[in-house]
Amino acid sequence: MGSMMHLQQTFRGPEFAHSLIDVEGPFANVSRDDWDAAVASLLQVSPHVPQALWSNTVRCYFLFTQETKDELDIFMKKHSPKLRKMCEGLGHFYLNVYFPESTAGSYAAERKQEMERSSVCVLLLKSTVTSSVVDDCEEAFVKNPEGHPLVLYLRTDQDQKLTASSRKLLERINTADKAGKVKVVDHCGSVEDGAKLLFAQLESVIKQELLGLEGADDDSKDYGIDDGREEDSGDVLWDLHDEQEQTESYQQACSSSSSQLGFQKYIDRLNDMIAAPPPTPPLLVSGGPGSGKSLLLSKWIELQQKQSPNTLFLYHFVGRPLSTSSEPVLIIKRLTVKLLQHFWSISGLSLEPSKILEEFPRWLERLSARHQGNIIIIIDSIDQIQHAERHMKWLIDPLPVNVRVVVSVNVETCPQAWRLWPTLHLDPLSPKEVKSVVNAECQSMELKLTKEQEKKLERHCRSGSTCNALYVTLLARVITSRLCWSLEKSLDQCLQCQDILSLYRLAQKMTLNSLRTDRERHILKEILCLVCASHNGVSESEVLDLFPEMELHVLSSLLFQLKNLCILTLQCGLLRFQHLQAWEAVRSEFLGGGSNTSIYREKLIHYFNQQLSQDHVTWRVADELPWLFQQQEDKTKLQLSLLNLFVSQNLYKRGHFSELLVYWQYVGKDKSSMATEYFDSLKHYEKSCESEDGMTKLANLYETLGRFLKDLGLPSQAVAPLQRSLEIRETSLDPDHPSVARSLHQLAGVYVQWKKYGNAEQLYKQALEINENAYGAEHASVARELESLAMLYQKQNKYEQAEKLRKRSVKIRQKTARQKGHMYGFTLLRRRALQLEELTLGKDSADCAKTLNELGVLYYLQNNLDAAKVFLTRSLEMRQRVLGPDHPDCAQSLNNLAALHTERREYETAEDMYERALDIRKKALSPDHPSLAYTLKHLAMLYKRRGKLEKAVPLYELSLEIREKSFGPKHPSVATALVNLAVIYCQLKKHSDALPLYERALKVYEDSLGRSHPRVGETLKNLAVLSYEEGDYEKAAELYKRAMEIKEAEPSLVCGNAPSRHSSSGDTFSLKAPVPLPQVSR
Repeated sequence: MGSMMHLQQTFRGPEFAHSLIDVEGPFANVSRDDWDAAVASLLQVSPHVPQALWSNTVRCYFLFTQETKDELDIFMKKHSPKLRKMCEGLGHFYLNVYFPESTAGSYAAERKQEMERSSVCVLLLKSTVTSSVVDDCEEAFVKNPEGHPLVLYLRTDQDQKLTASSRKLLERINTADKAGKVKVVDHCGSVEDGAKLLFAQLESVIKQELLGLEGADDDSKDYGIDDGREEDSGDVLWDLHDEQEQTESYQQACSSSSSQLGFQKYIDRLNDMIAAPPPTPPLLVSGGPGSGKSLLLSKWIELQQKQSPNTLFLYHFVGRPLSTSSEPVLIIKRLTVKLLQHFWSISGLSLEPSKILEEFPRWLERLSARHQGNIIIIIDSIDQIQHAERHMKWLIDPLPVNVRVVVSVNVETCPQAWRLWPTLHLDPLSPKEVKSVVNAECQSMELKLTKEQEKKLERHCRSGSTCNALYVTLLARVITSRLCWSLEKSLDQCLQCQDILSLYRLAQKMTLNSLRTDRERHILKEILCLVCASHNGVSESEVLDLFPEMELHVLSSLLFQLKNLCILTLQCGLLRFQHLQAWEAVRSEFLGGGSNTSIYREKLIHYFNQQLSQDHVTWRVADELPWLFQQQEDKTKLQLSLLNLFVSQNLYKRGHFSELLVYWQYVGKDKSSMATEYFDSLKHYEKSCESEDGMTKLANLYETLGRFLKDLGLPSQAVAPLQRSLEIRETSLDPDHPSVARSLHQLAGVYVQWKKYGNAEQLYKQALEINENAYGAEHASVARELESLAMLYQKQNKYEQAEKLRKRSVKIRQKTARQKGHMYGFTLLRRRALQLEELTLGKDSADCAKTLNELGVLYYLQNNLDAAKVFLTRSLEMRQRVLGPDHPDCAQSLNNLAALHTERREYETAEDMYERALDIRKKALSPDHPSLAYTLKHLAMLYKRRGKLEKAVPLYELSLEIREKSFGPKHPSVATALVNLAVIYCQLKKHSDALPLYERALKVYEDSLGRSHPRVGETLKNLAVLSYEEGDYEKAAELYKRAMEIKEAEPSLVCGNAPSRHSSSGDTFSLKAPVPLPQVSR
């Protein structure tokens, strides 16, 4: 996180050399700039996933009566498809959830679950209400009005008044709605107009409150990913779905109960193994299928994050084989980006698959050296990755000293070479733990086993296969499910199952038997088979498309049962198997061991092909269709699907670069012939593009192809599509349209690859100018062009020019981060603060004092200065007791308290604390230590602010001394310190002391930076002011004239003047010249 600060301050002297975030870790010092940079960096590469959406789905829960059913029916038929298209085009699912009035009473548990999951609740009311509607309103509108957006549609007729129960319900809703958040649609016209008003209100809520599309164009009809609107994340392509899938995998495991599984002994042993002195090879967590490895690792991560706030955790949960989550390149790319976002810009990350795998160990080595705590990487079910040993060979190399890796494997499929690593093996559950798990499930269902039933269970659960965590949990769920048999019969049936697979088959059989009709049983089998045959799962809305006769409330009830029996779950909006054994049970029971899988793949191919034929390419089509063709070994159709340009565009834009390459390799095409195929396909598509919308899509497709070829290392072939994209946009839109800037930006990237830096600079500057004119000077697009120009200058060793651009870019990023994610940032701060408060309740210790200090900084960042002062003071007092009053940690606490008092304008107290901190650091630290420089800088600034210039002088003299020792007397950083000291002398009217300092600084600047450098001009200007005040007007005029000549000759950059690589980057003061300078008669 400190990278941005470090980049801002390149070539400054020691007191400005580092942000202390690099030296002492994040949240150690009171500094808003560190947090701004961290949030900006975080949001740049990891866009915030909307928390209003449960599992990536916009779920609209409707409460209605028979009187308002007509409006709902019209809304479902006419308007709902438009909302679905909008949501799916933006990468989310959309689902209408409602329970018919006649059967709602039979689905109490399902209704409650759906309300908890819903994104928005809608009540349609006329005059009367039913008991189920009242119950649901009580839950959604009265008890939890802040839980999610609420919409009240009220149809008022003059001849029909509200009943007493309806009026009472509305009064309760109004009373609960203290913040006035309920959106009311009051309508007295036709039902068609009412449905239209309801649609308009829901569209507004979904866009603005759920998806954060403030300012979205209400008239826009194209919500697809190909419209050119993408998250600004530099040039790294990021898939929110992959990230959300991982977050949900972790959260679902954490929410599972593990207290009965006896995991504490394993957690203690894991802690001991992690604490072992380096070098430490990866730690292996092994066990049989269903032994609880994923659950253990999730619980351990959750505990460690609370207890070790300075440790960076990177985790990945591998799903079933052949799913996206088991793709090795995507795994390593995700871990690399997550690693990079904590340190610096991600612009150096390669997208070429072999390089991603090759470069990960180097990134790990490089970045771990910058991190103050440990870095722990956890990969669950690593043996599910195809050719894991080959793709994860970095595991056998020595790890950096502060890096630990934990991987979990099935004991039966663990690679031989890994078996020598330190191993934590999960044993079967003890009889006591088995009993505890079963009893907990029984109590949750208000059941109790007889003594005889308990003895049967105890005798049965004694072998390795019948007493592992998953088997016992599933057994308990089956006997308490009450689906179709009594508890006794369910138990007897379970006791005939000797392994997890047979128990899953029994669970499936029970679920089928509980259904009322053969048609429902057939649909259940079909759903399970389709999920099994798919790449990443099937969504609820896709199930309803495939089986239009199935009603949502029936599907909801069915999924409720399957989730309870550990068969299916929802992740990122997709139905997936909870465990690999559930997938294997379906495969063996309903798919003939896999021989019938192709039948269901064909059904999915038919479904997704229909969407393709409607020119409706969502991320789901792109994820599933090419993969299904590959599994069916149909190379011809696979190639045709890839040549559907919107499919390839969708995959590429979501970062599935390696997947695209694999498909083309399977078809038998190399990179060059693939490029030709795409270009020919685009030329053919161009013939059908006549409308403005068609030309916009065409330009986007050409741009995507150019970027793809550039990333493949084919810059010569990338130029033509990028040039064509630029031509189309300039012709069909406008030469100053922001889309033109995007084309210029991508073309510039190709010239950078060719090392044609002059051409690239010209294009980047054009793009910058267009974006500034279109969006203003403080837009994220402007920041991106500034960053690109900065990188370009850095490649040419023009470090000072790069620095100035980066500074401006970071300021823009900080501002947009506050706008986009300020509340998200505060949420993170509050969550971290609550975690840390739990850790401060123990005995006095250095670690506890460190936590108190961090809490103080966190509350300061939340603008809660009173709470910050309490924790910082406690930290100081504890450090003085535990470490002694002269320990450097005490200086840190004093420094933070001084900064706090400075913000409160309590300057006297601040000065005293800075002075005490400086005394401690002078004694304890080396003269060039950044922490000493940090205190020097802030105390000098405080002295200057309070007019105590005499006291500031020795601090600036010490700063000069430090720079001379660190850099030598002829370094521009020394010249900067000379100028700073000279300015103070001038303010003290000690002109004779200031003059030699200015002259020496001028000589150093001229020798190191050149006679026409802006720093030379600034120093000449200060010397001119000094000469003028001394009465030497002729010399003053001569110096001022030369300063102005340098100023006028400076290269004109949009962001300001262009300094060179050696400058100390602006930490000087400047004296204002008299304007105008008097002319001296000759």
